[in-house]
Amino acid sequence: MADAHMKEIEAETVKASGLLIATLMGGMLVVSSFVVDFPIVARTLFQYDPVVIAGGRASTPYSAVIALLGAVLLGAPLVWHAVKCLRHGHMHMDELVALAVVAAIALGEYQEAGIIAFFMIISNLIETRTALGARASIESLLRLTPDKAQRVLPDGTEVDVLAKQLQTGEVVRVRPGDNIPADGEVISGESTVNQANITGESLPVDKTIGAEVFSGTNNLTGVLDIRVTKAGQETTLGRVQQLILDAEKTRIPLMRLIDRYAGWYTPTICMLAAVVWFFSEDKDVGIHKAITMLIIACPCALVLATPTAMVAALSCAARLGILIKNVVQLEYARTLTAVIFDKTGTLTTGELWVTQMKPAPGVDGADVLWAAASTEQMSKHPAAIAMVNVARKAKIDLTTPENFRETPGRGVSATLGGERILVGRSAWLGDQGVDMSITKNPDYAEPEGVSMLYVARGTKCLGWIGLEDRTRPEARAAIDELRSLNIHHLSMVTGDKWSVARRVGAEMGCTEVQAEVLPEEKLKLVHDLRRRGHRVAVVGDGVNDAPMLAASDLGIAMGAAGSDVAINSASIALMNNDLSRLPFLIRLSRGTMRVVSQNIIFGVAFIVITMTLAIWGPLTPITAAVAHTVATAVVIFNSARLVRFGESRVEETENYIGSLIAEPVAATS
Repeated sequence: MADAHMKEIEAETVKASGLLIATLMGGMLVVSSFVVDFPIVARTLFQYDPVVIAGGRASTPYSAVIALLGAVLLGAPLVWHAVKCLRHGHMHMDELVALAVVAAIALGEYQEAGIIAFFMIISNLIETRTALGARASIESLLRLTPDKAQRVLPDGTEVDVLAKQLQTGEVVRVRPGDNIPADGEVISGESTVNQANITGESLPVDKTIGAEVFSGTNNLTGVLDIRVTKAGQETTLGRVQQLILDAEKTRIPLMRLIDRYAGWYTPTICMLAAVVWFFSEDKDVGIHKAITMLIIACPCALVLATPTAMVAALSCAARLGILIKNVVQLEYARTLTAVIFDKTGTLTTGELWVTQMKPAPGVDGADVLWAAASTEQMSKHPAAIAMVNVARKAKIDLTTPENFRETPGRGVSATLGGERILVGRSAWLGDQGVDMSITKNPDYAEPEGVSMLYVARGTKCLGWIGLEDRTRPEARAAIDELRSLNIHHLSMVTGDKWSVARRVGAEMGCTEVQAEVLPEEKLKLVHDLRRRGHRVAVVGDGVNDAPMLAASDLGIAMGAAGSDVAINSASIALMNNDLSRLPFLIRLSRGTMRVVSQNIIFGVAFIVITMTLAIWGPLTPITAAVAHTVATAVVIFNSARLVRFGESRVEETENYIGSLIAEPVAATS
């Protein structure tokens, strides 16, 4: 699919290049026709004295022939395009220009026809080049994936293979400076990887054994052996690239509105031009006014007002790791009045940390941690991982458990040294016959906002371990920024207990907190806000929040890099976990619609003012063609400003990566 897109872009580029060459040749012919009219040139080259024609301008038969050739060469593409549109049964606004060129040729104004066609084609080439440039910049995402990869065979030898031929389970070796050829998991080596093109992160990320890496990201410092998990179009980069291309083809209602009225716009302008010509006292002047009106009325600036701004905004968002699936959603983001955040993995890191421990009287804390971590090391639960990590940092030697058993949502049990060890909730340990009288001691009361796991040996409780899910450092700043953008209803929902929810909600400054809610209750909260007139965005990790994301006006999935569920479940996907992207998205949405409004006002004003000048003033067909080209360029360059919306963040990334590369070079020199 991507190869087909690239071939299509290359074909259109070749076509545009050919048209540019033909346009320049036609322009040279038209310019030559003016040169031939100079008396000294006419006498020197043709031994012919120019004849004064209407308007006091000197002319020769040779200049007329040259101008006619130039006008035909320049006007043919415009006329052919108009004929094709009419043959396919849909009216296009470019027919106005084709009529103007044909009329000028029919009147014998070959030089005028050539100049009009020249500037109109230049205007069209500017539009085409802008569209191709936007698509090529998006397609360049795919080019980040190298053509070849170094596959590591079971005996350790390396062979060069095509990256698109890689299969799941194969191992590739990536050296410093190389781009990673597929999504995968690091199985050997350590390095720093720049993955800004996927996640938009401003700083490179350290990768060690077990870390996830993405196709197209750049390995900076070390050698990595990577086991392939996804290759080709199934990689995160391939899916992102395809979704951005699909988004580029979508249209907001305003764009569809312009298309809807194009069918009557062209006949109406033709009728007005005919009326002006019919009621003109001087028919020669009248026909020139009509031609000028046809040129001015071609609303390129108006038609380009919205799509150029949207493509620029999509490009800006993609560079910062914001995946927008439909431009309608980009437009909608500016109207949000309420945001609901899931807690775990969104406002918090989703990783538990051991923050407190309380051994029972007469029990050593190291024994509590050894028993808990040894038992939990067979589990993949976040709490188990946290306890094992802290035990390893404390350099506690763990024992391999026997008879390991995990009861989901309750706890785990195993045998260590012939004794049964249990780790879990107090109620579950009580059900297992453990003496939990320690919970009645005020000194062992559960702290506010901490998740508790009790540890027992046989029927004796050894104490408890407290764990916390830390909040994201940038989350509070992002919420404050949303509030400054006049989004005052900021809710947090979680299935966690109230004590934890209250702590996180207070840290984040949320206006509303809902805890111990089931998935169907989360949906009810979304529906209630919408019934109260709010336009609601839901921000979650996209895995267990899919129903809530789908029910909202705008579903935003965080940390979507590498997660098909996250990318598919939301309207917009933030490829990393940086919540500051959310207020940036809203500012980008508002900025985009401001630019669209500016473009539309300019386009309408241009047509009204220049049309008035064409009827009542001195505007000629040639000046109209020049003005039309200038107006098109103004709209395109105004829209292009949106690309710089996130320029400071991109420059921060590039400068930091540049310093990483420069340091080894400086050390070597």
